[in-house]
Amino acid sequence: MKKILFPLSFLGLVAGIWVAYLSGKTQPAQPPAFRPATNPYPSAIYANGILESDQPSGENISIYPEVPGTVKKILVAEGQQVKKGTPLLLLDDSIQRATVEQQKSQAEAASTLLDELKAQPRQETLEIAVAQVAATEATLKTAQDALDKQKTAYNLDPKSISKDALDSATNAVAVASANREVARKQLELTKAGAWAYDIRTQERQHAALERAYAASSALLAKYTLVAPRDGVVMAVQAMEGSYISAQGSYDSYTQGMTPVIVLGSAHDHLNVRCYVDEILLPRVPVASKIKAQMSVRGSDLKLPLQFVRVQPFVSPKIELSDQRLERVDVRVLPIIFRVETPKDVNLYPGQLVDVYIGD
Repeated sequence: MKKILFPLSFLGLVAGIWVAYLSGKTQPAQPPAFRPATNPYPSAIYANGILESDQPSGENISIYPEVPGTVKKILVAEGQQVKKGTPLLLLDDSIQRATVEQQKSQAEAASTLLDELKAQPRQETLEIAVAQVAATEATLKTAQDALDKQKTAYNLDPKSISKDALDSATNAVAVASANREVARKQLELTKAGAWAYDIRTQERQHAALERAYAASSALLAKYTLVAPRDGVVMAVQAMEGSYISAQGSYDSYTQGMTPVIVLGSAHDHLNVRCYVDEILLPRVPVASKIKAQMSVRGSDLKLPLQFVRVQPFVSPKIELSDQRLERVDVRVLPIIFRVETPKDVNLYPGQLVDVYIGD
């Protein structure tokens, strides 16, 4: 038994020494997955950058509705190219459409009434007025004939006609004459047609209703979001059934409001908007001498940049995160470059990059 224990102890000692040797041995460092961004120039300014679609001026177009409502239908997909005026999104417009139909009917009714006033006198009404004049003239003639007969009889024999009967016949003629005069005036009024003031009032009423109808129709058109220019739909940040307003669409992840649709430009290149700290601005070269290079994070890709323009407005450094968390007022100057997009590399607007500007 003792002969077996001694070899086993020796083997355990050798194994322990070997394990200690392996544990103390320094392992070689793993090569990095990619090389970090490095300065390609003898002297340069570092800046954070963000990729964006090429715009003649400003940034991507953020589209917000001018009226609030529930999304009824989304007509485009992300990545789709659209022309100016292309419908992008429909809001529920049932209430506004009913309002438009109501005001259209009111405007049409006012127009019909205006035409009626302008078409006066109506032929049938004119014929009635003429007939009334003829009837009053006949009544007057009958009363006058009766009065003449009574006067003749009275002149022949005053006792044959009483004074009261003669006076009544005289009054009947006067009444018939007055009625004839009223009928003639009524005929003249009918021939004159509608009063000018009534026509003018109705014209204004019709014009007011037409303007109300036009305004409602214009508001109805706002329930359809259309593309303000040619471009590519970069983001649709609403879904059918969700409620959106002039502040945009509520994002449950960020718990903030975002544009309903973001529209970019359709180009084979992107822009890089980099932000240079204000303390480095004296080192920025003149436009004709600006050269820059960007590094794509997470890769060894480095691409040259072409200077486009400087946005001449120094603003607080909140652009990259859309939040202002700094306790001090750090300000930056946006400088826009252009980068040709390699065919074998995927670059997307909104992607952060590192930029070195040679000075």
